[in-house]
Order: sequence, then structure tokens, then C-alpha cells
Amino acid sequence: MPSPVISFQDYGFQYMAQAAPTLHHINLDIYPGEKVLIAGTSGSGKSTIGNCINGLIPFAYPGQKTGKLLVDGKEADTSSIFELSHTVGTVLQDTDGQFIGLTVGEDIAFAAENDCVPQNEMKQLVDKVAKLVDIEHHLQYAPHELSGGQKQRVSLAGVMVEEVKVLLFDEPLANLDPAAGRTTIELIDMVHERTGAAVIIIEHRLEDVLWRSVDRIVLMDEGKIIADMPTVKLLTGKNLLEHGIREPLYLTALRYAGIEVSEALHPEHVEHLALTQEHKDKVTNWYQTQKASVGSVCQGEELLRVEHLDFGYTPQRRTLQDVSFTIHKGEMVSIVGRNGAGKSTLAKLICGFEKPVAGSIYMDGRDLSGDTIKERAMRIGYVMQNPNQMISKPMIWDEVEMALVQSGMPQEERKERVEETLKVCGLYPFRNWPVSALSFGQKKRVTIASILVQRPQVIILDEPTAGQDYHHYTEIMEFLKELNGRGYTILMITHDMHLMLEYTPRAIVFSEGRMLADTTAAHVLNDPELVKRANLKETSLYTLSVACGIDEPQLFTECFIGYEQKEGYNG
Repeated sequence: MPSPVISFQDYGFQYMAQAAPTLHHINLDIYPGEKVLIAGTSGSGKSTIGNCINGLIPFAYPGQKTGKLLVDGKEADTSSIFELSHTVGTVLQDTDGQFIGLTVGEDIAFAAENDCVPQNEMKQLVDKVAKLVDIEHHLQYAPHELSGGQKQRVSLAGVMVEEVKVLLFDEPLANLDPAAGRTTIELIDMVHERTGAAVIIIEHRLEDVLWRSVDRIVLMDEGKIIADMPTVKLLTGKNLLEHGIREPLYLTALRYAGIEVSEALHPEHVEHLALTQEHKDKVTNWYQTQKASVGSVCQGEELLRVEHLDFGYTPQRRTLQDVSFTIHKGEMVSIVGRNGAGKSTLAKLICGFEKPVAGSIYMDGRDLSGDTIKERAMRIGYVMQNPNQMISKPMIWDEVEMALVQSGMPQEERKERVEETLKVCGLYPFRNWPVSALSFGQKKRVTIASILVQRPQVIILDEPTAGQDYHHYTEIMEFLKELNGRGYTILMITHDMHLMLEYTPRAIVFSEGRMLADTTAAHVLNDPELVKRANLKETSLYTLSVACGIDEPQLFTECFIGYEQKEGYNG
């Protein structure tokens, strides 16, 4: 048997800025050619594991370690980051922190330049990997001009340039639309097969990663390895939900229907489920029982109206074209579509960060074109996709409290409001921490808290759950749902199709700057043509319902979501 390329031996680590260790007694071997998924909640230590492997710990994030970590047979802390980079290639969760070049092409070529690859060979290599990740038409763009998903592709291309023994992906799906996420998993799988490198994926979006097989799953919680086992064994047990990770939707649907999820069912992929006629009958009977409870949603008064909106960052590049829709008071709406479709640009126009080329935006029937950004911010809160672009205070409490201080709110009322919001966002235990000590997902929660604490009339969230595990995702979304129940209107730009289905009855779909549809969330993912045009993907609920002979997959999906909201899955 070959020696492991990564070997943690009773390893522990404590960050210098923290009072307690983040990792405890880690024993983990990863062998050449293996494909391993490391899953866990935000703050479970999974990203810290990745930082140990690629050398960011201890060289960028100092602290105290115990035990031993071997990378390609050498002790990691005796090598430099540069030396480790020849063995471990990393795609970071925060892609903005990884860019080096002034253009996409330069950035992809960076590793090859360091290795003194001849220029002609380098250009061919850049063109090759750029095509593999569908970014070849953006080689002359500056990284900051790209959408979050496009940035992720550039980072992936940069890693693929160099032949390494370990490919490490930290939350690779965090900023990608569903179809692009599926493509990324396929790309990772392809690179794994072609290179024979060990692949480590750190991700909590289990169902999306399992679009392609992994050899085993390492489940972490509170800095410890809870389970290290083949996928089928983990899916048939209760470890996932007990430790805050959402199991694939099709498995939850089978459990709702009274079906035991066993290894004989081959639960790793929805397309390969070994469903008997008895299984199909149980699913169909459950569906028929739930159908009667699916109801319609009443619309409130008009609040926000967009009419014939046009916008382009340059005269030659039109980002939005003739966009019109109406949002009613008390609605909770998802805005979905492919990366670069114009979703985030739309939010910037509504908030006044950009001015439209043509068209109008009305709130309560009043044209907003004369309002300043500050005046709009009193009624419209905006949570950006990248938390690093929002945070301006070094301490968590100060960041969340900042807008309330500026508003002149009394100190005692501020304290009560901030504490309530921090608790809901899962940040109260860290209230006195510096922001710099947080993971990307935890920083995301800080920015959401800093907006939610102001209680604006309309809240626009750009990828509110990116980087969040199921537990914190649910906590944040239930809080947003609670605010919505009190009359707040919420718009969410999201790539998370489960979020769209579970929390927003309505979805507005964009592609290439145009609005394709304004319909129910369930309809969006049960219309194959719309799914294809918008770069989305059918849910596993759609696949399961078709496999069971149900001729109304949209209604099946609505029944599933309704049942979850009414009963909740308790394992």
C-alpha cells in the first residue's frame, strides 16, 4: 500500500488569537489518487484542516500545534508555503484573496511564470485550462470585473496549470449558480481522473458535491473528526443531521414516505436509486396525501416597482435590458439565474449604487431617481455577496452596532438590538472577537447582522447563505422568515435552489441581462427548458418524482416544501 500523501497524526492546533484549540487529536490519512470530502458546520474546523495542509497554518495564521502533519512525507511546518505549493494546489473560498494578475490570463499564468515555462507553451497552457472552465472569453478582463462564479473558475484554472499531488478545494461551490456548481464538480472529477492527484473538497453542500462520487466523507464537529467512512455508510446513518449537515433532499423525501434508507437502496446518487415498486408506491401515496394541503399565496399592496430598466457598465456592454416587475409588501422573493446574468447589478440599481441608462424604480408609487444612497438606505438594506467588501470595524460588536450608533439610538436600546441579532445569526458567543479571527462564512453572518439590526423596510440579500452550514443557514433563514412575517419585504439573490424552494413562493429568473420568468419557485425547477436557459438544474425531488411515475413533479416539490414547513424533519 502506498504511503499517504497527507497524514495527520494526533494533530491539534490553537490560533494565537483564540483561547481554546480549534482542532483536537486529528488522525487522518489521505492517499495518492483518493477523492475525499471534508464536511462540517461553520466553525467546525474543516477550513482549518485545509489551511494546515496548504501551509497557511502556521505561516500566515500562527498558533500552537501538537502532534504531527506530514505532506508528501515531510513535516509541513518545516517547509515553506512556496515549497508546499508544488505539492498542494489550493482554490480558496474567498477568491478575491487569491488573485495576483491584473487580468484573468495573467492570473492563470502566474504559477507557470514562476516555474519559468516558455512563453509560447505558457499561452497554450492558459488557453487550454481557460476552455476547461469556460472562462476563455474573459482572459483580458480584470478579476474585479467578474462575477463571483467567474472568479471561482479563474481560481480553479490557476490551480490546474501546475501539476501537483494534492488538489484542495475550500468551499468551491459557494459563489456558483447551480449548473456552474454541477460543472465545477464535473471539472474536479475530470481533473482528478486525468491527473491522479489526491483531491480534497471542503464543503457542506453535500448533495451538490455528490453529483460525482467521492471515496469517503470526513465529518467534523467542534474541531474533532466525528466520522470517516464511505459515502453510503454516512448517508444511511443519522450523523449528518445530528451534526448540522443537510442530507440530500431525495433521501429526506424517502424518509417522509416511510422508506428506510439502507445500503441496498444505493442512496449515493438519485439517478441510481434501487427503487422497488413498493418504494414507488409509498412515495406516490405520501404525495397523494399531501396534495390537498397545497394552497395559494395572496399578494399584498405594491411596494417596489421596476419599469423597463436598462443598464450597462460601458456603452458596449449592456448588463440589464428592459427589466420590469413588481414586488408587493410582505413578499419574500428569490432572484435567480446564471452567474453574470445581472442579478447583483439589479440590486445595486435598486439601492442607488448605480444609475440606470433607462427606466424607473418606484417605491410606494414614488420615483426613487432623486433619492441619495443614504436616503434609500433608510428603507432598503443591502447585504453584499462578499463580506470583505462590507466590513469596516475590527471588532464584531462594533461592526454590527455601527449603523445604530450613527442613527443616534440610545445605548441601552442598541445593546438589546445588537444582542438579539447576534444570537439569531449564531454570533453571540463571538461578540467580543476580532473580525479577523473569523472564517469566511462567519464574516458573512456579521454582514447580515449589520444590516438586519437596522430593521429596514426592504432587505436585499446577495447570496445570504453562501458558505453557511445547514444549522446556521436555517437559523438565518428562519430569522428572515420571522421578519417577513412581521411585514418586512425580502429579496434574495441566490444560487441555493433549496433556499428558493423552501422560503420563497415566488422567483424571478434572469439570464444574460434579461428577465426570463416571474413565477412560482417550484415551477422554475420543474420546467426543463427554463432550467436550461437560466443555467439552473432540476432538483433531486424532480428526478425522484419522475422515477416514481408522478406526472406532476412541480406539485410534488410543493408538497415536500409544505410538509417540511409544517412538520420539520427530525430524523
